[in-house]
Amino acid sequence: MKYKSLAVFLTATLISGLCLAQTNQSALVEDFKISSTTQEGKQYPQVNSEGRVRVQISAPEATRVQFDIDAVKYDLAKDENGVWTGECAPQDEGFHYYQLWVDGAAVPDPGSLYFYGAGRWGSGIEIPAKDQDFYALKNVPHGDLRESFYYSETTKSMRRVYIYTPPGYDQNKNKKYPVLYLQHGMGENETGWGNQGHANLILDNLIAEGKATPFIIVMENGSVNFGDRPRGPRPERAAPGDSTRRRPGGPGGFNFAEQFQKILLNDLIPHIESKYRVIADQEHRAMAGLSMGGMQTRSITLAHPEVFSHVGIFSGGSISMEDLNNSPDFKKKVKLVFVSYGSRELENRRMSFGGDPKENVEALKKAGMNAHFSVSPQTAHEWQSWRRGLHEFAPLLFK
Repeated sequence: MKYKSLAVFLTATLISGLCLAQTNQSALVEDFKISSTTQEGKQYPQVNSEGRVRVQISAPEATRVQFDIDAVKYDLAKDENGVWTGECAPQDEGFHYYQLWVDGAAVPDPGSLYFYGAGRWGSGIEIPAKDQDFYALKNVPHGDLRESFYYSETTKSMRRVYIYTPPGYDQNKNKKYPVLYLQHGMGENETGWGNQGHANLILDNLIAEGKATPFIIVMENGSVNFGDRPRGPRPERAAPGDSTRRRPGGPGGFNFAEQFQKILLNDLIPHIESKYRVIADQEHRAMAGLSMGGMQTRSITLAHPEVFSHVGIFSGGSISMEDLNNSPDFKKKVKLVFVSYGSRELENRRMSFGGDPKENVEALKKAGMNAHFSVSPQTAHEWQSWRRGLHEFAPLLFK
């Protein structure tokens, strides 16, 4: 009798599971379209209105292929021609890194454009966002995203930096501009804010709308590694259960702020102020960053309030009253503190070390500082949160 009951239970469970799978499959909306991050001439990856991503790869001799996005793997199905296809669960709006696993080997999707993130060049996908208009490519005056090289005495090497110059920079040779030093996150590099973040398009659109003062943006590689590989992070083992993210290498472990501070103050700022038409004073100099770059910003600006007057921290901690007490000149000299997070980060208490960021910002306001707190709705520790952060931060600068 007991065995019969168990059999009935297992049968019911199996049928229930099959019904659920069929329901989920039938609920999948078949309105997939080629993504803006799909290579020209390719048909995959695609995205549907639910935010699901569909990938496809030809691998006739493979025995298992998986789609890895947001640290979750999804099995792909193989057809009679050896072509593997499959989808993931709905993703947040905005940009996401991903990769494929072919018989245990992690490989980029041959149909995707490539982006530097997670410590390597790999695949990325853009999930259309309801507010994507603020970083869209429009028929407005555009600035330039320039690649420049300079010698760093600190690292004894040539370094690459990207510089955004606003519309009209080359036409008006007598005008000088404020400057924002804008940093990427861990495992990314100096290409991140231009490629994944669309910082140049965000500024172009804000300037065209009359919402932002034109300024220059400088984007360097904060994943510093002195010696053999000064320009980029060294991939190392990922954290357990995290197959896409890597930690940057380099001496000093997590002492990334002190290392980059030397490059920034001793080499980068002098290079920019000698080559570009920037207003070379504290009042017209800002620093901001996302995640690791936000932590670097926090550390460097607290230590050197005589260098930067505007501070932006996106998902990288916040400034507390204790910080203010330990750096009395910060309150005197800094004109703006801006802190932003994705709403899902706040829900999970991720990256909000150093106390509650919203409470810290409110305390700064009560202390008399010009402080702002912004939340990106329905996003986590990802580029859409940081794009929105920059979009809110930029209009507050250099007023």
